[in-house]
Amino acid sequence: MIKRFICAFLLLGSLLNAQQIYATFDVTADKSAKLAFNASGIVDTVSVDIGSVVKKGDILATLDNKETKALLNVHKTILKFTEKDYRRQIKIKNIIDKEKFDSYAKAYESAKAQVVYQQTLLDKTILKAPFEGTIISKAIEKGDVVSAQAVKTAFKIESRNKRKLILWFDQKYHSKVKVGDLFRYKLDGGEKEYEGRISKVYPYADAQRRKIGAEVETSKILTGLFGEGYIFTEQKGLDE
Repeated sequence: MIKRFICAFLLLGSLLNAQQIYATFDVTADKSAKLAFNASGIVDTVSVDIGSVVKKGDILATLDNKETKALLNVHKTILKFTEKDYRRQIKIKNIIDKEKFDSYAKAYESAKAQVVYQQTLLDKTILKAPFEGTIISKAIEKGDVVSAQAVKTAFKIESRNKRKLILWFDQKYHSKVKVGDLFRYKLDGGEKEYEGRISKVYPYADAQRRKIGAEVETSKILTGLFGEGYIFTEQKGLDE
């Protein structure tokens, strides 16, 4: 109890000696991405909807890939037999013509390359989640035609719980705000006060806002909200 009181007293003392810098903020996801197919075709399956929670690697949608799968299986079979031929030639390498041996080696390497190529084409027909998160937008349905030449966003995804506040404060304080500074804030329309620590300060001034940006890590706040608060720097500035 005494220890807690001492910590609170020291914190209060540091805040009284700190400079308060006004800042506005927007709430964004820690991670977000627009996902699209890098291939042309007809949408065959859609496995998620808006609000779906997904893990990294989960399949979100696929294009009709029956032909691609069939070609992959054909080339896997060719690879299987060219590899057997190549292995047999290795055993008698010293007693056969070098040019003949090289032809078997070339056929084997070519077959391997074809399998890799066909697997790449198949992978492009499968859209997967790049990280754990929540689907916040869906713009495709089964039967839609997509084109690699005219990329269309299929889904938007954002991290499930991790959030960050994007702060903007007057550029004249660019040398005063540091990583670790306390930020006390309220969401627009709310009375509850929150606090966090500056995790990043942008090394440039926004040309349109004429302000400096910074970030504060937080969690479970709805993205798109906004608010205002004060950054408490280590000591009062000379221009107060």
